[in-house]
Amino acid sequence: MYTILKNSHIVLMACSFLFFLIRALWAFQGSTILQNKIVRILPHIIDTFLLLTAIGLMATISQYPFMHSWLTAKILALMAYIIFATWVIKHAKNNQQRSLYFVLAISTYLYMFLTARSHNALFFL
Repeated sequence: MYTILKNSHIVLMACSFLFFLIRALWAFQGSTILQNKIVRILPHIIDTFLLLTAIGLMATISQYPFMHSWLTAKILALMAYIIFATWVIKHAKNNQQRSLYFVLAISTYLYMFLTARSHNALFFL
């Protein structure tokens, strides 16, 4: 069961991130594709399943936020990533702002990925 959850989580994580990159590109271009109903709904569907696999993994490996620092850090980084990604796609007033939030979103995503790989919130030390 662990392998299925882990592999599903990795695939969903990649899909979520790839779709973010595509939507960010459309935002930089000012594309109306972002208003398409499926484009607005699909990220929520992917992220719901991503969250469900994350909860399943936590239960399977018996590691939980606020009990294990790496998981707490990953969840806090996830909240920051969601905020930055939302600003890239919906709230930035121009491409200069969008670029700043894009770099912050990518950096936060990379931190989450490396924290998950190492199970260490301070992997860079």
